[in-house]
Amino acid sequence: MYEKVSPKEFFNKVLAGTATGIIVGLIPNAVLAAILGLFGDNPAALFITHVVVIFQVATPLLIGALIALQFGFAPLDMAIVAGAAYVGSGVTKFNPEVINPVTKAPGMLISAGTGDLINTMITASLAIILTYLIGNKLGSVKIVLSPILIGAGSGLIGLVILPYISYITTAIGNMINSFTNLQPLLMSALIASFFAVLIISPISTVAIGLAIQLNGVSAGAAAMGVAATTIVLVVHSWKTNKSGITIAIAAGAMKMMMPNLFRYPIILLPTLTTAIISSIPVALLKVSGTAQSAGFGLVGLVGPLKSMDMGDASINIITALIVWFAVPIAAALLSRFVFGKMLHLYDEKEVFAYLA
Repeated sequence: MYEKVSPKEFFNKVLAGTATGIIVGLIPNAVLAAILGLFGDNPAALFITHVVVIFQVATPLLIGALIALQFGFAPLDMAIVAGAAYVGSGVTKFNPEVINPVTKAPGMLISAGTGDLINTMITASLAIILTYLIGNKLGSVKIVLSPILIGAGSGLIGLVILPYISYITTAIGNMINSFTNLQPLLMSALIASFFAVLIISPISTVAIGLAIQLNGVSAGAAAMGVAATTIVLVVHSWKTNKSGITIAIAAGAMKMMMPNLFRYPIILLPTLTTAIISSIPVALLKVSGTAQSAGFGLVGLVGPLKSMDMGDASINIITALIVWFAVPIAAALLSRFVFGKMLHLYDEKEVFAYLA
């Protein structure tokens, strides 16, 4: 028998499994990428880099398994949901234009990134629902038919709807892109605010940045939005969560706080305030970036390093430390004091406590 859950419980379980899966899948590459990059073309460093990148590609698989675990599924059902989530994520796609180096035939399956997170969650949810509906009705042939009907079936539906779900990312990207025509201060504030929210939502900030090809100050503002959220979460987490959670957030696993965003939207108050304040020096000093750096923020120090590479002479290491760390940290601490301690609008030990 499977545990009966309400729609709200179902949604929370999916979010919780997704948040944990993101941590497990992304942390190795997020933590080691910057360190390994210091070794250049060293064969051992490159080999380890390949390992953590491949591990990151498996993120949808991990998410599917951990969502199934939230529902108390048996190993067989868990494996089926995991496989369906991986397929539906689109992390592996068939590219007919690539020539197979072994067979010389056109077309290869190519894996890259982490797939579409929203579609991963939808596909896993579909597999969960089908498992509830079919359950043990297949009897002795369950081990044969369940992977086909539930696993491959859900994965097939996931791939069919993937292009349509991806329109969500495209629509958000187009809206953000329209901000680049605004006055610099307003543009920086709006872009930073949107990316500050997106990094703790199911939407990929990296995908948005690449999709709309943000560059210059707009890319710098986007990266600052991500950085601001990172710092806000760290500031509110260090006395609330275990040290491992805080370290994971600092290393780049901000999306693990997705359940908190949906359950306690009040966390957007200090997040957006910090993002807006932090965006001011971005506009004034013309802190720049690229489409590749826009969605990373402080992860691997991508944002600060890219701004030093692209900015004018005024963006040196001292300026970068002030812009990327001193200002956001001061803004985050001020927001925490005003909203949490002075106005008592939220209890950080409740709204910022890791829920997964």
